[in-house]
Amino acid sequence: MKLTRYEQETIINFNAEDPDAIVYTRDKTVMRQLDALVTEYPDIFKCIGKTDIDKTYSMPKSRISYRKPRRISEAKREQARIKMMEINHNR
Repeated sequence: MKLTRYEQETIINFNAEDPDAIVYTRDKTVMRQLDALVTEYPDIFKCIGKTDIDKTYSMPKSRISYRKPRRISEAKREQARIKMMEINHNR
């Protein structure tokens, strides 16, 4: 079954009492990433349910993170751009 981009949702659910977070997803990219984590770290990440269009995972809440946006000055951005041009040119 082909889902629209809107239907390819991911829902993360956790509360203050439970130590684990539950992640429900219909997004194939997220499923691949979480499946890789389940394979590599089966003691931490678990697939607890699946159908033909979705999967549900369990993991410690500490694995869910919030990050500040990265701030980069225009000078650093230009420096990185020049460095990448040099790398690509030398290939």
